[in-house]
Amino acid sequence: MKYTSTLWASLLVCLSLHGQTKEPTGTLIQPTDKNIQYIGRIEESRPERPMFTYPGVQIRCGFTGTSLSMMAKPQSGYFMAEIDGGEAFKVSFFDNTIVTLASNLPNGTHQAIVTYISEGYERLPEFRGFFVDKGASLAPATPLPSRKIEFIGNSITCGYGIEANDPTAPYLEETANYYYTYAARTARNLNAQAVVVARSGIGVYRNYNGPQTGDAVNMNTEYPHTLLYNNTYKWDFSRYTPDVVCVNLGTNDTSTQGADSTLLLNAFKQLYHQIRTHYPHTRIVLLSGSMMTGKALQTARQALDATLAYAHQQDDSNIYRFDFPPHDGTLGYGASYHPSMRQHEKMANELTTYLKELMGW
Repeated sequence: MKYTSTLWASLLVCLSLHGQTKEPTGTLIQPTDKNIQYIGRIEESRPERPMFTYPGVQIRCGFTGTSLSMMAKPQSGYFMAEIDGGEAFKVSFFDNTIVTLASNLPNGTHQAIVTYISEGYERLPEFRGFFVDKGASLAPATPLPSRKIEFIGNSITCGYGIEANDPTAPYLEETANYYYTYAARTARNLNAQAVVVARSGIGVYRNYNGPQTGDAVNMNTEYPHTLLYNNTYKWDFSRYTPDVVCVNLGTNDTSTQGADSTLLLNAFKQLYHQIRTHYPHTRIVLLSGSMMTGKALQTARQALDATLAYAHQQDDSNIYRFDFPPHDGTLGYGASYHPSMRQHEKMANELTTYLKELMGW
């Protein structure tokens, strides 16, 4: 299932979903341009080639003229682009370096939002700039939303298999899409920024089908770093202080036989302390995912409830619990029985309602 812009595309936007475009004859704008806004964990030790691995990273700008093209490292994966608030469409960087995002626009000032929708820990994507018409330039982007959310999660948060319609289908990068997840939809519903720290298969102590004693690499080990599976770059938590952190973990820890409830609880406590150390006043919401049922769901919820009680014992009243109802297939399934696009929409509506009341938004 592929999504492209319809009426907006026919009137304004020229898309390139998979193919390479000819190098524009216009002006290359470097990633360091002051008119470019970034959201997400981005490593900028090489400012002319910022790197990122987590889905949900956003690049925003205004631009003048009639067209906009984007340059990225080949094999960077998939992005969703929005031009002037129009319908989002998918673009890809595989063998190509430059992709046209818009052409034949009315001559004037426009806005662009580009969102990374893949899991990039193997691809190590890099953004390398925008091309605008000759004589045109970037312009100030629309101010970022003042509300801020951080989502910590697993494949559900990443959008694993969300564009597939067959629950027996395997994971394919082309059917994964963060843009349509409960997390992305909730952020859009609430007009909030969203920073994502998520990876398919990851657990808070034990990854999918991992040993009962846990995996050496898990969310607790990865949370302090800018890039997934790369401990070279420590994330500077002062760059982004969320109003609320939503933690959706435990599904992989309990998904196969062998989860140790004590180790699971200790790991949730450890992650809680990490979050609280960096964000002393931020509200934390511990979520249970929609894929768990039976004993797995019971084990995960007991650990989450115990973590909540533990935090309250520390006189921390800014931590809460929210449970997504288990999905039952009524709204279909994505690949590998992951939530479907309609299920994600339902989850987003549920979480949006909860956060509106909790945060007074």
